[in-house]
Amino acid sequence: MKKDVLISIKGVYNSQDDQDVIELFTTGQYYKKNGCYYISYEESEATGFEGSRTTLKVEKEDMVTLERSGTANSQLIVQRGVRHQCYYDVGYGDLMVGVLGSRIKSNLTDAGGNLEFKYSLDINSMYSSENEMYISIRES
Repeated sequence: MKKDVLISIKGVYNSQDDQDVIELFTTGQYYKKNGCYYISYEESEATGFEGSRTTLKVEKEDMVTLERSGTANSQLIVQRGVRHQCYYDVGYGDLMVGVLGSRIKSNLTDAGGNLEFKYSLDINSMYSSENEMYISIRES
């Protein structure tokens, strides 16, 4: 059931005294495998990860895994109430980051839908940022 879709992504990043909002509209693929939904798209120069592919794996309403491969390789696991140690490629080296999920909300169906999740990041156990992602999937 792999299908081409339109993907709308809004990311809100809050650090100590700063807030950044990034919005992205792109095309990609959407499919279901082993009971999980997958959202996959090519990164662009606008995101700073040109040459990489990002895939989100949505496991019901309790876990989202973001994997990036290509010129930048990273994996972030967002699970509500659980802190995961993950690696994140920042372009000039990898960092080990702590990822603690606080909210995951999904109404994804075979036709598309919406996904939102919120998580905090820490680097070397020091708070870095609070992040929110809002993703909408529509058939193209």
